Amino acid sequence: MTDTSTRPAFRTTDPATLAAGRTYSGHSADDAAAMAERAAAAQRDWRKASFEQRAVPMKKAASLLRARREELAALMTAEMGKTVTDGMAEVDKCATACEHFADRAASYLAREPVAIEGAKAFVTYNPLGVVLAVMPWNFPFWQVFRFAAPALMAGNGGILKHASNVPGCALAIESVLRDAGFPEGLFATALVPSAGVRALIEDRHIAAVTLTGSVDAGRSVAAAAGAVLKKCVLELGGADAYLVLEDADPQAAARVCAAARMVNAGQSCIAGKRFIVVRSARVAFEKAMVESMRGYEMGDPRDPRTRLGPLVSVAARDQIHEQVEASVRAGARRLIGGTVPDRAGAWYPPTVLADVRPGQPADDEEVFGPVAAIIEAADEREAIAIANASEFGLGSGVLTSDLARGERIAAEELDAGMSFVNDNVRSDPRMPFGGVKHSGFGRECAGFGIREFVNIKSVQVKG
Repeated sequence: MTDTSTRPAFRTTDPATLAAGRTYSGHSADDAAAMAERAAAAQRDWRKASFEQRAVPMKKAASLLRARREELAALMTAEMGKTVTDGMAEVDKCATACEHFADRAASYLAREPVAIEGAKAFVTYNPLGVVLAVMPWNFPFWQVFRFAAPALMAGNGGILKHASNVPGCALAIESVLRDAGFPEGLFATALVPSAGVRALIEDRHIAAVTLTGSVDAGRSVAAAAGAVLKKCVLELGGADAYLVLEDADPQAAARVCAAARMVNAGQSCIAGKRFIVVRSARVAFEKAMVESMRGYEMGDPRDPRTRLGPLVSVAARDQIHEQVEASVRAGARRLIGGTVPDRAGAWYPPTVLADVRPGQPADDEEVFGPVAAIIEAADEREAIAIANASEFGLGSGVLTSDLARGERIAAEELDAGMSFVNDNVRSDPRMPFGGVKHSGFGRECAGFGIREFVNIKSVQVKG
């Protein structure tokens, strides 16, 4: 018989030094079930609150995030190695999302009249209940608020099952929302291991689930949610392709591509990973890309000047290095980087591989670190075909001096949930975020995201 009262411990490690950090006492399966029950009770009242009433604690949460930005950024640095500069920017982005949905939820979820003869008809949006959020470590605050701000403003409750290596961040998020004045228990952090997710999905107090994570995790959550017929939204991996066309300025293109690759030390599902270059532009782009990547020097993540901190763990670093080595053995050329530094910590330098092709991990797999893969294409048509051949379809980019051409390719040709021209892909509360194929389904952010966890109800009244 399974013991549901055992409480696990969550130990943190500083990725920059490998020094042991704080240990947190977790929650048992019984604790998590009780949280779900309390959240469901709180949500029954919260759903009755007006949008104006819900906006009060949401805007307070934005203020608290900004007031605590240095403290919260330091927590991210300590637990998963994010540079303090990126951490503060992440906190600010969360605050912006809180304000955006506080201001826009009423319009996003306003009743929509429908013209039907002889009756009053409209579509209305009602909250589903309590949403379980299974979240990753790489953007430990943004990933959560990207879900929580719209879900709470829609009248839902939330249970957060965060990544096991960022327990302090998980509890800090709960603290922000509690201190902001949300009803007691409406949003709670359950410090449980991944093995405890299925029981939460199956809990009768959980109405739906959202996950950001790996493809394997997405399959597992989708199967569990499907077995109990609960809605789920999945934002999974990516191997984002950027097309560098022959008319692009190589230096400008390389700056965009390097910025795309090096988001969060390359540990981002929407980081640019495959750079598909038309043959006539390849040599100039390779040179420019190497120079742009050189600008990301490894350094102390607590120094505001640092652009590249450590990776999340030595195990993650070693996996990336093996992907690089396997790609080189299969014919890729190492233009820069690709060696493990002789220093304590989970460090890996900016790396550029050329001559990348199918059969190499740099092409076939998601490389979750600072490794750029350059792939040659004969022309625009072949570049598009190579980009779309991936099992992933999250973000994509086009680098060109012909804006009409870039817009056409981005809007009509690339199989991805997002496509940017002459810029790197990023999330924004005002635009829907999500992917296709093995990058998941459903959308976050904007009106599309807030409507994922509501009952879209048709109402007809005959006089």
